[in-house]
Amino acid sequence: MSNRQTCKQVAGYSEQEDKILMEKAKNGDQGAFSVLVERYNQTVAATVIGMLGPGEDAEDVGQNVFIRFYRSMNDFRGEAALGTYLTRIAINLSINELKKRQRRNSFFYRSADNQIELEIEDNQNQGSEVDTREVVNKALNTLEPKFRSVVVLRLIQGYSTRETAQILNLPLGTVLSRLARAQDKLREILKYLIE
Repeated sequence: MSNRQTCKQVAGYSEQEDKILMEKAKNGDQGAFSVLVERYNQTVAATVIGMLGPGEDAEDVGQNVFIRFYRSMNDFRGEAALGTYLTRIAINLSINELKKRQRRNSFFYRSADNQIELEIEDNQNQGSEVDTREVVNKALNTLEPKFRSVVVLRLIQGYSTRETAQILNLPLGTVLSRLARAQDKLREILKYLIE
């Protein structure tokens, strides 16, 4: 199953069904809330893992997305689809987590226009091939959160540019600009890591 299908698999549910479940959940129906969590759990997880990589931090942030959602249900006006709203919460909490992280075992790669810090884990098998996914994740982790969020939503999650703009509450042109800059930076970093 592609990332696009994973993100969009909840599309089989109508917004009307979500609205009904939301009303029930707002009125204290824990079962309705559980159904909503079940429907959107994979979308939230894919977003958070795309932003933070797999691990305990990602699991904690994923849980916090639904805690935040539960606490703010009465504020949800339904102007955006529920999946968009939850993805926005996931991006914001992931960005907060990125700001908290302390870097260990790092070295600096200097590009022409700025300095980028790459986090490299100790590897006992120095001669072993590095997994492509690991290299891409390391490169992705070097991007500023504003660029990383666009890459995760557009290229990893498979949202359209318009959907990405809606989720991040940004103009379409800003999303396109950030995406282009992020892709340029990723190309430069990946070239350096692969060589």
